[in-house]
Amino acid sequence: MPLLEVKDLSVRFGGVVALDRVSFAVEAGQVVALIGPNGAGKTTLFNVVTRVYRPSHGTVVVDGQPVQTIRAHNVIRHGLARTFQNVALFRSMTVLENVLVGDHVATRSGWLQASVPLPGAVAAESASRKRALEMIDFVGLRMHADRPVAALPFGVQKRVELARALVSRPRLLLLDEPAGGISHEEVDAMARLLRRVHIELGVTMLLVEHHMAFVMGISDRVVVLDFGKKIAEGTPAQVQKNPAVIEAYLGAA
Repeated sequence: MPLLEVKDLSVRFGGVVALDRVSFAVEAGQVVALIGPNGAGKTTLFNVVTRVYRPSHGTVVVDGQPVQTIRAHNVIRHGLARTFQNVALFRSMTVLENVLVGDHVATRSGWLQASVPLPGAVAAESASRKRALEMIDFVGLRMHADRPVAALPFGVQKRVELARALVSRPRLLLLDEPAGGISHEEVDAMARLLRRVHIELGVTMLLVEHHMAFVMGISDRVVVLDFGKKIAEGTPAQVQKNPAVIEAYLGAA
């Protein structure tokens, strides 16, 4: 059974068709890239998977369960985590505090519970802090743990957001343009880091990305959208040779 299955998915906003009967699957252990020109429907698909949008037709199934049956605020507790194109962090909070938010959401604990010395609360908060620091170490930011996010460069903030997603122990990680807006050196470092996430943490990944060298170097399979339709799917080598992809996306890059 696939970890994620998109079945005949359509999304309409009034007269605009954002996704048109798109189908594909992500098997456990895979890294799958979703590519296409701006406006192709990639982020819309992410928003359906995470229950931000409702589909007009079709279904999305995560680990055997239709996402429509999962409440939006419970998606993370079903093994899904997400990063965003423009990082969604609490800028006045420290790196550690931001990553702790991810653990508190995943474990149903909160800031009030963490601050009140109820039986077991101190031990639980200690375990959360340990887990958060482990993920901060994993992304190479231990020296920044106590710094406010607002004081950090954008490329570093991307790694903070990745640590916050990883602290929830996701089985499936959705990455929205992880290489967007960062330098060539940071792109290479992000590719190495995501390979470690995949291999060392065993996380399955679905990523949206415009950086073609990054996509082709990290992905097992690539799904290509254009104007809301799936026009190709295959290995990176197969997709790069596909005439429809060359015309719609790669040739325009």
